[in-house]
Amino acid sequence: MEKIFSEADLEYILSKGYDLEKIKQQLHFFQQGVSKINLVKSATIGDGIWQLNEEEKTSFSHYFDTHKLNYSIEKFVPASGAATRMFEFLSAFLNHFNPDTDTVTSYINKFGDQNLNVFIVGIRNFPFHSLLKEKTKEIFADYASFSRDQKIHAIIYTLLHKNGLDYASKPKGILPFHFKSNQIVTPIEEHIVEANHLKNGSEKATIHFTISKEFQADFEAITSKYDTINIQFSYQNEKSDTIAVDKNNMPFRLKNNTLLFRPAGHGALIENLNAINADLIFIRNIDNVSHSELDTIVSNQKILGGVLLTIQHQVFDYLNILDDEIVSAELIAEIKNFVETKLSFTLPEEFEMFQNTYQQAYLIKILNRPIRVCGMVKNEGEPGGGPFWVKDDKGRITLQIVETSQIDLLNEHQKNIVNSATHFNPVDLVCAVKDFKGNKFNLNEFIDQEAVIITQKTKSGQPIKALELPGLWNGAMAKWATIFVEVPLATFNPVKNVNDLLKPAHQPISEL
Repeated sequence: MEKIFSEADLEYILSKGYDLEKIKQQLHFFQQGVSKINLVKSATIGDGIWQLNEEEKTSFSHYFDTHKLNYSIEKFVPASGAATRMFEFLSAFLNHFNPDTDTVTSYINKFGDQNLNVFIVGIRNFPFHSLLKEKTKEIFADYASFSRDQKIHAIIYTLLHKNGLDYASKPKGILPFHFKSNQIVTPIEEHIVEANHLKNGSEKATIHFTISKEFQADFEAITSKYDTINIQFSYQNEKSDTIAVDKNNMPFRLKNNTLLFRPAGHGALIENLNAINADLIFIRNIDNVSHSELDTIVSNQKILGGVLLTIQHQVFDYLNILDDEIVSAELIAEIKNFVETKLSFTLPEEFEMFQNTYQQAYLIKILNRPIRVCGMVKNEGEPGGGPFWVKDDKGRITLQIVETSQIDLLNEHQKNIVNSATHFNPVDLVCAVKDFKGNKFNLNEFIDQEAVIITQKTKSGQPIKALELPGLWNGAMAKWATIFVEVPLATFNPVKNVNDLLKPAHQPISEL
């Protein structure tokens, strides 16, 4: 390590507060490679995924509403991501289109860009249309005399350029997503509305946004209107940044010879989550909101909350008994059945040969973990992670949320398992992070530290390799007690492309 880092490097690492041992581990991952996840099979209805009937849904929802008064509840929303990818096809248009010589039709035909065609046709239905039109006329004084093609170019320029609305460089959370009662509504505000439906009785709802420090004023300008809710902000800790390397797996250096560190992905937010002291924490992505499906979304979050509280009550009952007294073989068998059927944790074959005291100790270890209940929607071709049964290096089989990048798709068997998946992960979960004695778990103790991801990036025109920490709902929660519950597709309405705002879930309801 001394040969890799100079004294100046070590001083820089120290000044930034980076952990040298973690950096060594990161370099080891680059040099030795990262092991792929070993999929056993996809989780399906009745085999890892709960499918609830209407009576069960009503019961769990009622259980949540009845018992939530006894708990502190918080909503956690990762919201630092920029909207760059939402507007990629429009950025490409600006880079390749000459408004003085080209036509929009010829551009669409040349590049096969149907996204641009959809955007143009639907332009009046975007919530930011009036604001965009007004700003365009402000920037382009001769706008009224422009040809149709020039007007389209001017509008897109205004939407993305720093002298205009500059939407591509801003966080999704502060962008106009919906238009209600003649008012523009942002994702931040939609999440606040959701949180108010989950709150504990007459107490203020609490919602926590992870953001980029540079945009905090923009977030506060929106949230300051809501004085009936507790709103918290935190940043991804810069000390969680990971070192970048070149094609030879040596630390990449900037022109001034300084080492390059990069943000480590949403897995770094486990530190932010770990700092929250609430009993129950609901997690949803910032762009997964809806104009018209609020009732469905809230109803299913309550169902997930009811499942978690029901399971947690049983877990705590068992733990209190196991912790206080020697229990009978019959009760051991009952708890074993609960662990395997409700928590989907298969105990080792040799468990039956353990002495009673060791069986109790083993069951305490399995039961005394953070719990997460994750909604899963039917697979309709959306990108993202999915629910799978996974075998670890010790031969244990557990339920995990796995991203495609973690899977060896060159392995035909693994690829077939992926292709057989019936559900995927919409990031709609509720977590319980305290033990049966009321103590908060240290969530860092339940991370699969090996579940990192290496990605290919560029810096200053040069190829680099970057390392992402175990994903927040992937490796960072790998050792949690996990339950998957099927939820309706209507609860999943992400905005990955600006044209997604034209879908029914993001448009005002109109009569047919």
